[in-house]
Amino acid sequence: MAVDIHSAEGRIIRQLIPLSTLPFSKFEAICAQINIESAEEGKFLFQRGDERNELVYLLDGSVTLQTEALTIETISADSPSARFALAHQIPRKVNAVANSRIRFLRLNTDMVKSAQDGNFEENESFMVVDEVEDNDDWMTTLLKSPVFRALPPANLQKILIGMQELRVDAGDVIVRQGDAGDYFYIIKRGRCQVSRRPAPNAKDIKLALLSDQDTFGEDSLISGEPRNVSVTALTDVSLLRLAKELFLTLIKQPTLKYINYRESQELVAKGADLIDVREPDHYKPLHLPLSINIPFFSLRMHLKTLNRQHPIVVVCQNGRMSEAAAFILMRHKFNALILAGGIDEIDPSYLKSPSSFPIDDGIETGNFREIAGDTAMSAATSQVFAEPSSLQDDMLKLRRYLQQLKTKYNILEAEKKALEMKYLSLAKYSESLKAELEEIKNAGNRG
Repeated sequence: MAVDIHSAEGRIIRQLIPLSTLPFSKFEAICAQINIESAEEGKFLFQRGDERNELVYLLDGSVTLQTEALTIETISADSPSARFALAHQIPRKVNAVANSRIRFLRLNTDMVKSAQDGNFEENESFMVVDEVEDNDDWMTTLLKSPVFRALPPANLQKILIGMQELRVDAGDVIVRQGDAGDYFYIIKRGRCQVSRRPAPNAKDIKLALLSDQDTFGEDSLISGEPRNVSVTALTDVSLLRLAKELFLTLIKQPTLKYINYRESQELVAKGADLIDVREPDHYKPLHLPLSINIPFFSLRMHLKTLNRQHPIVVVCQNGRMSEAAAFILMRHKFNALILAGGIDEIDPSYLKSPSSFPIDDGIETGNFREIAGDTAMSAATSQVFAEPSSLQDDMLKLRRYLQQLKTKYNILEAEKKALEMKYLSLAKYSESLKAELEEIKNAGNRG
């Protein structure tokens, strides 16, 4: 019998994983096919070795997972573990036995998988998880992040067990610049300030404000470097945190995607954006053709200038910084891939030196091929157009150049606005210092 999606049962089912991540229309279609079953105490829901292709969820009562000689776990319907399918590995590795009268449902795995297909298309309606009545339901908080929604259910279950909740008072420093990375954080409720001190005796520079659902702390865990910013609570904050070891094994390893140089070139030829996140001093001497230089420290500032319709290939010197950059991009719904090993693993003959032009826009405007006349290609141009090609091929390459230039233009526009804001801030600060100096002088004259 179909389940009313607006009923109490419908709301419970909506919280089951991965049903909680489905668009409303697909969830409604599944509910139309659901049949809630019941079983008496001692009844087997499935037995070890069972190969039926289905997910079994407990809705009421409790179930024991066991082997012939050992009790593995007892799961109650009101526990967080009940949001996951019971021992979902096929074939089953344990028996599931009812401890009391229970209510449960079975879902065909292929049906759920089909509903999930296309769930990560760039459409905001696909990225919303319905709110539940329990505002303290931090698993729902997790599932609002594209990174967590892409994880296997088994990983989510381990994260559920390993995640710690803590509360921080306003004014407390949660993460301190220079410290070793130890935890990954999710803000459940509250507001935080991100700041950086460029030198030991310098004042903190405010970089960003974080609020509900925002995460921080992953950069240091992924790169292995000390914390590069401080995060301070502006209000009383409720946080979720996951230890470094669990973050690396449960989130980083299954989330990040790697490709080799050949695969990266094929993607770029099809329209992918190639972003080099090294510092400009490292980028300019040698870099990949068609790459755009967006230093890692400024990547978050440029997210609005990037195109989510294009895959993004991220490259750095050795691959470590690319991992942190890719994680940021994926968290913001970009399809990001990492060039394995970075520049260090690429044959130097494939890299480009700076052009003779004084302006380095990341693409070298001097590398455009002259279309009119029989002018021979320059050495820099021949590096890109080395292969004999048709006019159609050349036009495709020129369109890629144009797209890269447009992207770079957007980035420069964002940098311009950031510099203008910084200028206004410094101007106000300068005026306040002048006023303070004038007040001191007046006080001295009165004395």
